[in-house]
Amino acid sequence: MKSLLTLAWPLLIAQVTQTLMGVSDTIMAGRYSYTDMAAVAVGFSITMPVLMFIQGVTLGLSPIISRLQGSNQDSKVANALHQCIWLSLILSVIALLFVFVVAPLLANVEMEVDVRTITVDYIVYILFAAPGFALYQSLRNCCEGLSSTRPTMIIMFAGLLVNIPANYIFINGLFGLPELGGAGCGLATLLVIYVMAFVTLIYMMLAKKLKKYELFARFHWPRLDLQLSQLKIGLPIAFTIVFEVTLFGVVALLLARFGAEVVASHQIALNFSSLMFMLPMSIGMAVAIRIGYSVGKEDAMSAKISVYCALFISILISVLTATLTVILSTEISALYTENREVISMASGLLFFAALFQFSDGIQVVSANALRGYKDTRAMLLLSFISYWLVGLPVGIILGLTDWFFPVMEAKGFWIGFISGLSCAAVLMFWRVSVIQKRVALDVKRYI
Repeated sequence: MKSLLTLAWPLLIAQVTQTLMGVSDTIMAGRYSYTDMAAVAVGFSITMPVLMFIQGVTLGLSPIISRLQGSNQDSKVANALHQCIWLSLILSVIALLFVFVVAPLLANVEMEVDVRTITVDYIVYILFAAPGFALYQSLRNCCEGLSSTRPTMIIMFAGLLVNIPANYIFINGLFGLPELGGAGCGLATLLVIYVMAFVTLIYMMLAKKLKKYELFARFHWPRLDLQLSQLKIGLPIAFTIVFEVTLFGVVALLLARFGAEVVASHQIALNFSSLMFMLPMSIGMAVAIRIGYSVGKEDAMSAKISVYCALFISILISVLTATLTVILSTEISALYTENREVISMASGLLFFAALFQFSDGIQVVSANALRGYKDTRAMLLLSFISYWLVGLPVGIILGLTDWFFPVMEAKGFWIGFISGLSCAAVLMFWRVSVIQKRVALDVKRYI
């Protein structure tokens, strides 16, 4: 538990800080107008799967790096990093191509005209940030795979300090700049991502702790075999994340027909629950690193103990955050907007957000444990079943139809979230148990 928490607390601060960027975007856009907040909500929901796909592929790097470190193969770390950078940059260029189809695609979505215009501008800015995001995530996952988690925390926190004033400047059009409203949040995010990528690169080139790995001592050309081996781990992780994130994105689009107030209330509940999710997420990221390192050392028992310690910590965290969410639901909603109707609807949704924190905590630790064991293809299948064959259908039936109850709108979809995440928690924990038995019998197979 000590090893986990030592790794996890900088990851926690980094993840919370990353989420706070989204929170600050939502709050500051909401203070400008709830229409702008609704546009940011829809734009965020559309761009998040794209960025999370890139991040998911790079997440395959940390278990590779931690295994190399655990098995004393330090000379191979630099090449693994460079291959990840090449791979993620290729994906980011593909993401940039979506710039040309954003406006035509959204023209077919039922939403208010003002919301659509702001949403398109926001999405374009975020897509132009994709190459910087790809570089940053590759560098970050290399650091974390080497158990160097504090630099991520510091750089991410610095990014937040840049993001907030940049939001204010671009939203309100200070210093002679055009007043961009909610779209200004996208431009601020673009700026922050490139700053963080540059600072992380400079740190990794100069840090004494990383000198022995010679990360940039020589140039490594793309190697298809190494990139395919990284894709074998990272691609299922990417699709797993996208299945979950896209579920929330699709719901935001489906709710657009009910008006900006409903979308805004949904975004408040989702935004805050995402912040709370960062606590078990950081524990999950730490356990993936510990498992990779333990397996590299052929110590199956330490890997197993790490999983159960992480689950214990995650459940304790969920009890605390769920309680606070229920007690302070109105106060939390009021942080985002002054619109009383939006506050009332968001407070109701936060009750459901509190409930799903338990299953969400278990599934994220279990999913990261599978990542640490490199068992990512099973994780992909189980997430697809949970989110798209259970969660979304339940949400659509309750949120858009009156088959069993009167149309529940946003509340129906949140019940669908709970159903999907609960299914994922059960299935992924079961898979972790299966893999642990296999690793105990033949740990060398998983190095």
